[in-house]
Amino acid sequence: MRRTLVLQKTVVWLFSASTILVLFSLAFAPLGQTSTANGVRARAQQESYAANLARKIERVETGLLPPAILKGETPARMRLLNRMKFYKTPAVSLAVISDGRLEWARGYGVLEAGGKEPVTPETMFQAASISKPVTAMAVLRLVEQGKLDLDTDVNKKLVSWRIPENEFTSEEKVTIRRLLTHSAGVTVPGFVGYQAGEAVPNLQQILEGKSPAKSLAIRVDVVPGSKWRYSGGGYVVLQQLLMEVTRIPFPQLMQKTVLQKLGMSRSTFQQPLSPELASNAAAGHWAEGEAIKGKWFIYPELAPAGLWTTPTDLARFVIEIQKSRLGKSNQVLSTAMTKQMLTPQIENNGLGLLVDGQGPSARFGFSGANVGFKCRMVGYMNSGQGVVVMTNSQNGAELSMEIIRSVAAEYGWPDFHPTERTIAIIDPRVYDAYVGEYEIAPGFILTVTKEGDKLMSQATGQPKSEMFPESEAVFFLKDADAQFTFVKDERGKVVQVNILRGSREYQARKIK
Repeated sequence: MRRTLVLQKTVVWLFSASTILVLFSLAFAPLGQTSTANGVRARAQQESYAANLARKIERVETGLLPPAILKGETPARMRLLNRMKFYKTPAVSLAVISDGRLEWARGYGVLEAGGKEPVTPETMFQAASISKPVTAMAVLRLVEQGKLDLDTDVNKKLVSWRIPENEFTSEEKVTIRRLLTHSAGVTVPGFVGYQAGEAVPNLQQILEGKSPAKSLAIRVDVVPGSKWRYSGGGYVVLQQLLMEVTRIPFPQLMQKTVLQKLGMSRSTFQQPLSPELASNAAAGHWAEGEAIKGKWFIYPELAPAGLWTTPTDLARFVIEIQKSRLGKSNQVLSTAMTKQMLTPQIENNGLGLLVDGQGPSARFGFSGANVGFKCRMVGYMNSGQGVVVMTNSQNGAELSMEIIRSVAAEYGWPDFHPTERTIAIIDPRVYDAYVGEYEIAPGFILTVTKEGDKLMSQATGQPKSEMFPESEAVFFLKDADAQFTFVKDERGKVVQVNILRGSREYQARKIK
């Protein structure tokens, strides 16, 4: 008995003074009383955790932050529901990852503008380009199984359709590694989808750019491996490759290879959705808040754009990558392959994922933009933190970032904080030279106007915003993560604007 008491006293000193009485009372209490005390303590801990989590959620919901603040200014924290109204976004769903686990998930708003059906964490959204990293995981699993090779000419595995050879492929070849990192020289950046009632092309028609496909033929027009250029077309090639190698339809292949293994039970690559799944799917909306006819567009380009899912399911995807990298879970990929997936190959492109930051800031992610749907996914490599935000609006990209900045502030992330900027004093007459239209991409125009002493910008399908000067040629937006640098030719005429969004720069030629 004496030796037992000595051991108990030694253990007691390792705890705070507030727990000493509890430990002693449990040590000498009858068994029934000990069990009851344990139950009471467990309930108290659960209630404390729940109350603390509720406060965290409330702070995230009321702490949305802008991308930029003026030097010396305290950023105004905004309410999620108010910002949803501002952006004419009927539905938002998010999932927050903390310490390598899903800490909470919530849905806000309604499935469709004017409707009453509420959004829940089980509501499905189009993941758009976030389909690409999920597809990449399936590709890499087949590589590990020896069915594919990262650095072999894909034409050696393609049978029913092959990438046409030309002068660009005479020496360098299209490989899986290059397709995954958008460096294969393959055309077609993205896809516009097919509205209700429109004819939907099959995969061969998409690859060849034949009616009713709306996109051009997928070809190579840059030497493979020579540069980065975003290509959804490259992932359509991967879609064809996976089906030819496995002889399994793509949705079933993805279900078997990735979704089922990760417990992503509210996810599918089926296009169109079955009536059962469509009953709890968010409808897409135009920038002015009007629901899309037929609720959403259909994307037969499954690998780059066809995933329907929830933030909770994508959080499971993020968590698996975080754990697999550390050797704590290998449900789909080995630790070595996961590390390859997270290693920059060209610029900040890993194998299907974007990779940024160093040390505590090291993170991976991707964003998606289908018609009527915008979403974003972020996961930290070392801290096990992350978030997934999905919206059903053309305006959802900026709203998603405001939410992510709120999560970052609440959870103490090292990144995603508002940028502090200084407004320069500029003669408004300088603005006259900047007025005009700038082509960011075919059909996507930035219109710059002057309203009184203010310079305004509006991109196709997006709200108008004031541009604030940092210098005579450099401007920024307070309500979007964008910087604009106007470029003049040798005669002093404005011919271009360079747009910096995050880590990407886009060059827009002045056309009017």
